[in-house]
Amino acid sequence: MRISRTIVGAGVLAVEVGLAVLGVVVQYGFTAEYGNITDSPLEGFRWGFSTGIGAVALALVGVVAVVAVLVSSKLGPRLVAVAIPVLMVAGMLAITPFALRHKLELQYNATPQCLSSEDSGFGPGSRAMHRSQQAFESFEHVGHFGGGGGTGVGGCDRSFILTNDVDVLQHYRSALPEAGWRVVEDDGHRLRAERGGMAFEVVICGRTDGVVWAGRVGQSGEARCRR
Repeated sequence: MRISRTIVGAGVLAVEVGLAVLGVVVQYGFTAEYGNITDSPLEGFRWGFSTGIGAVALALVGVVAVVAVLVSSKLGPRLVAVAIPVLMVAGMLAITPFALRHKLELQYNATPQCLSSEDSGFGPGSRAMHRSQQAFESFEHVGHFGGGGGTGVGGCDRSFILTNDVDVLQHYRSALPEAGWRVVEDDGHRLRAERGGMAFEVVICGRTDGVVWAGRVGQSGEARCRR
């Protein structure tokens, strides 16, 4: 009978460990896909729990831990059963910064991207996208650029997110003239520069985000916040 309880206890512990590992993996994947890259590790960890992913995983592991304590006849396995949920939570917290970094590397770019895989290379729309892309690539940017935005014959705009404290406008005030651009508008909220028939605009939308745009000189005020 004692051997039977030992085997059952070991089996329950194995299930608990498996659920705990699965919980950490799911937390990582969910954060890497949907997390906010501006969050600190603790904020990202809290967000994972607020969505229910971490809370459900902890509840399941906790239930199995109670069962493991009840069926185990020795103190050692009981202590292990109690420690596993704590280790799972610690693991979730530890993997959060890596998950957010993974999202940053996969879903964001250091330079705005206007070209898509569907671009045929022909037509006025394609030529406009290439002109905007060349304009964006002619100087250094700050922030991280996602895929959201609009692209047309008039130009291309992309939003950016900041993960550190940086003066965006001050950066472009220096970077644009160094690349041959002439700043023609700078009101402390929006900056516009022109060069060779092309224009560039950047507008600050909040503490950690903004929008850049590149297109024909004839277009004005095309960098707009989307909220």
